[in-house]
Amino acid sequence: MKLTTQSEYSLLALLYLARHGKDKYIPLADIAKDQELPFKYLEHLMRTLIRAGIVRGLKGQHGGYQLAHKPEEISIAQIIRLLDGALAPIGSVSRYFYKPSLIEKEKKLSKVMQDIRDYVSSKLEALTLKDLI
Repeated sequence: MKLTTQSEYSLLALLYLARHGKDKYIPLADIAKDQELPFKYLEHLMRTLIRAGIVRGLKGQHGGYQLAHKPEEISIAQIIRLLDGALAPIGSVSRYFYKPSLIEKEKKLSKVMQDIRDYVSSKLEALTLKDLI
């Protein structure tokens, strides 16, 4: 697993919303400025997060974005999987994004990759936005 800028920027934006947007919508310009993120790229990411039901958006003068769920209900694993795919180091040990690989022939090596997947997955599943604010 390697985080892309999509996951990194989305996590930063979501943490900002978790800290500042409990009862109000936060303008995207505020998030972009405070987190030093490119506005247009962040705009694209927010559309993805809206489609996934993680954030809500409101257009207009008092519009912006807010979390669609409580911070303790949004896991870091959920965000990374949405934007980057598998948490597993190789596709053949992935639970959600299985893809055959030659490593499957080597059972002990495959088991090591499963252990890595399980460790990373359990850590990121247990970690929520609330834990990080």
